[in-house]
Amino acid sequence: MTMITTMTTGHASIHGIRMYYEVHGRRDGVPLLLLHGGGSTIDSTFGRVLPLLAEHRRVIAIEEQGHGRTSDRDQPVTFDASADDAAALLRHLDVVEADVFGFSNGGSVALQVAIRHLEVVRRLVFASSLTRRDGAPPQFWQFMRQATFEDMPQALKDAFLRVNPDPQQLRTMHDKDAARMRSFADVPDEAVRAVRVPTLVVMGDRDVATPEHAVSLFRLLPQARLLILPSGHGHYLGETSAGEVDGTYAELTVRLIERFLDADGDG
Repeated sequence: MTMITTMTTGHASIHGIRMYYEVHGRRDGVPLLLLHGGGSTIDSTFGRVLPLLAEHRRVIAIEEQGHGRTSDRDQPVTFDASADDAAALLRHLDVVEADVFGFSNGGSVALQVAIRHLEVVRRLVFASSLTRRDGAPPQFWQFMRQATFEDMPQALKDAFLRVNPDPQQLRTMHDKDAARMRSFADVPDEAVRAVRVPTLVVMGDRDVATPEHAVSLFRLLPQARLLILPSGHGHYLGETSAGEVDGTYAELTVRLIERFLDADGDG
């Protein structure tokens, strides 16, 4: 029997921050952990697809250090620390094993969850992210070197302020996220190769990272599947900064991701 529950929200004390989380959907089954993109919130990355995902599974969504409703700490935002935070949140909720779905910077966090805490990951969805600097064109890194708060998409600023009306935390979040990308370091191939769980690599054909990089990850990961969509960065999810998108596109994306999550074996 399917067991449905309404959304619950809360804060957990995790490594010196008060981490905001939401739990949606079913009470039973392997939960799906959602990790949002840089400069984002749960709503701005997953607002369109979360209700669809929650129709068939338990969904746990969190906001990263200094993002949205999660407090900051006097430390940089790093992919490693955010991965440790995410794994600790799962333990706080008594989750032994989860599927993990990260988009953009959240994809980098999701990968680090699998590298650093593989025992908690059943399946991994690595969406619109990269493991090497050469996975994105040089002009992306040139932009990041010069990025200012004024360059942040207004839609992401508005989404943050809707859930946390603190303009200083918004600016601090931007600055820490920008610094994290400026210092982005390649993930060693041997660390990626050690992620021995079924992994779906998702990329748009006009994404920030290149389709060629997605193919290289598909070949490097031991149990990988590859999904390249006719999309820019986040269009296939209906992500806030992607602008107006066809809602049926996000529905198609969810169906394809769920097919992977529900598959037997390597998917």
